Amino acid sequence: MSETTTTDLYEVTMALSYLRERMTKPATFSCFVRQLPPDRGFLVCAGVESALSYLSRYRVGLDDAREFAEALGRPVHDLMPLVGTRFTGTVRAAPEGRVVLAGEPLMEVTAPLPQAQLVETCVLNHLSHQTAVASKCVRCVLAARGHAVVDFSLRRTHGTAAGLQVARLAALTGFAGTSNVATARALNFPAVGTMAHSYIEAFENEEAAFIAFARCHPGPVTLLVDTYDTEAGVAAAARVLRKLDRADGSAVRLDSGDLKKLSFRTRAILDAAGLPQVRIVASGGLDEFAVHDLVSAGAPIDVYAVGTRVGVSADAPYLDSAYKLVEYAGRPVMKLSSAKVTAPGRKQVFRRPGCADVIGLADEPPPAGSAPLLETVMRRGMRCTSPPPLEDSRRRLAVEVAQLPAAAREIRSPEPVRATVSEPLAALTAHVRQRIEHEVFGTPREAHQDHVSG
Repeated sequence: MSETTTTDLYEVTMALSYLRERMTKPATFSCFVRQLPPDRGFLVCAGVESALSYLSRYRVGLDDAREFAEALGRPVHDLMPLVGTRFTGTVRAAPEGRVVLAGEPLMEVTAPLPQAQLVETCVLNHLSHQTAVASKCVRCVLAARGHAVVDFSLRRTHGTAAGLQVARLAALTGFAGTSNVATARALNFPAVGTMAHSYIEAFENEEAAFIAFARCHPGPVTLLVDTYDTEAGVAAAARVLRKLDRADGSAVRLDSGDLKKLSFRTRAILDAAGLPQVRIVASGGLDEFAVHDLVSAGAPIDVYAVGTRVGVSADAPYLDSAYKLVEYAGRPVMKLSSAKVTAPGRKQVFRRPGCADVIGLADEPPPAGSAPLLETVMRRGMRCTSPPPLEDSRRRLAVEVAQLPAAAREIRSPEPVRATVSEPLAALTAHVRQRIEHEVFGTPREAHQDHVSG
């Protein structure tokens, strides 16, 4: 299966028609999120780097044309105009790991119309999935309030490729480690892990399992204590750690039950055994909501291992994202569909402290005290900037999130930060709307109250 043919069929049918009609002038498409999901006060832009990698590799070959032809039920000859197509356009985007708001372009793609159309599906896929997950991850970090958070999601993400992305986004957003060995090695990010209940069950008893594991793995170990009875498991772990003198840096993991109650009992057993340095790791269906509740209750948990719910962004598994044409051949265009009105023209986001953003036109002067968010990252189909070091993006995101209004950082019922629209963009929007309504209806209609985005 080709990366090029991993697309929606209508991208191909439109591109063929554009070529037939000789509509190959530059077009600009804007990728944005119309509305934030529930319980989101902001988003974290992600997927830009993988989208750029995709664009830099994009080529339509003869084999791709054959696949398109088969899907359309047409002879290969009809698809030959697409052969040789590659992406030669310009891309402006918010850097990976920046805070973004509803209606703001995450990326704008300018290229000959057939090219810009053909890449829509994959660009939107990269940005939508990774932005949703990165936004979930950073909320876990906020909920933990300084406690370590690690990624245990790989076994239940929607495919291994998604698992690799999740682990990378965990590193970007401030996690302390991941169970995903491939990503840990690729990013020089700590690999973390313990043992499964099956390991304990394979031995005659818990204590024998703990001793065997510690013998095999020198240094600190993390022992899973809830296979049978949690309190008995903690006591067994304490005996082994004391006997082998392995308490420093070691931990016990709670994976089920009432984690709040069990964490207090576990702490009491470890302290009574003279092991105050042994940490408590909690896992088992955790996400930012559960972490927030445990931290708020003062649970003596040192590390939160989040998995399934975060890896699939369970409470908000998709974004209301779009990739919409905003300019063709120098002519600003817009969509007037009810509740899906878009704003015309190439844009820029002007960022002020606290993400008090203004969405304006790409060529208008920035408002006082603001800086442009979108950067030119690709020209003539080639990267013109190097990917920023992950650690730099991680630090910048932490600073930007900390500067958001406190209400936007709440875990439950946050107050979303909202961008405003510049006067030049508002004027252009009104002008283009009037022009379209005159062309379609012969006279302007009564002004709509639809939210304008993108």
